[in-house]
Amino acid sequence: MKTLGTYSAYLENALQQERFPDAPANLYDPLRYFLKLGGKRMRPMLSLMACKMCSGSFEQALPAATAIEYFHNFSLIHDDIMDNAPLRRGQATVHEKWNPSIGILSGDVLLVKAYAHLANYDAHLFQTLFKIFNQTAIEVCEGQQMDMDFEQRNEVSEAEYMEMIRLKTSVLLGCALQMGGIVGGANQKDAELLYTFGEQLGLAFQIQDDLLDLFGQSAEVGKQIGGDVLANKKTLLSISAKQAANPTQLALLQQLEQTLDPDLKVQQTQELYTVLGARYYCEQKMQLHHQKALNSLEQIENVGSKIELTELAEFLFSRTY
Repeated sequence: MKTLGTYSAYLENALQQERFPDAPANLYDPLRYFLKLGGKRMRPMLSLMACKMCSGSFEQALPAATAIEYFHNFSLIHDDIMDNAPLRRGQATVHEKWNPSIGILSGDVLLVKAYAHLANYDAHLFQTLFKIFNQTAIEVCEGQQMDMDFEQRNEVSEAEYMEMIRLKTSVLLGCALQMGGIVGGANQKDAELLYTFGEQLGLAFQIQDDLLDLFGQSAEVGKQIGGDVLANKKTLLSISAKQAANPTQLALLQQLEQTLDPDLKVQQTQELYTVLGARYYCEQKMQLHHQKALNSLEQIENVGSKIELTELAEFLFSRTY
């Protein structure tokens, strides 16, 4: 998608303009380091696109977009500590390069910076955006806690899993779009439809991630295939497979969880999930939420061209497996 380059370049330039103090170095160096690791910048792009669609400008949307990006990066720094993750975007995580205490404190500063950027708007607009942003921040934390709680449970329902990914992933996409639309002048109905578009897009995207993790090509996905299976992580695939399994198949699934041979574990899980219809079920579920996203976008009325957001929705699902 060619237009993404324009948005990405604008955002990278804006982020580079942020000047963190030199001291204390152990507080601000990690932020400079982490932000230079890059990333897709998809969430702030959504704010810019929504604002532009509603007849606003990049400049109007930038404070909201950078607030979204800083919050997202704050959550990644803290998530990496909670997950004890050694790498982020192929480089050492902040807590690995420095230590967990520094990671926590640096992440906190980035969260405060997010609110500082929102404060660039006038009082009335700030109040509106502040309420949306705060609610989203709380929900993302709720989603992360649910995800950690699931690790300690033997069974998780489909409804619980879908709510977890909605909170952990989707609400921030919805927030980015809704805030961008509001800054651009969208009315309440259209702003809420933008939120729903992002929320449904996020659900579809996460289900696609589940599918790609097990059925994707390593070169395409950019990571080891079957990582979720090897970690016995609860996903929509694993949940729907257990729901469809008969007692014999359920026993086999439980046996596979204890299998030490990684190649055998991934291969047999792929085969069993396909036989049980879990792969097909997730593909249908992904398409359902993708279509719900497009339907929400179609209902938005008082705006300009929707082509960029439509193309983005299609582009996000061009990954193959």
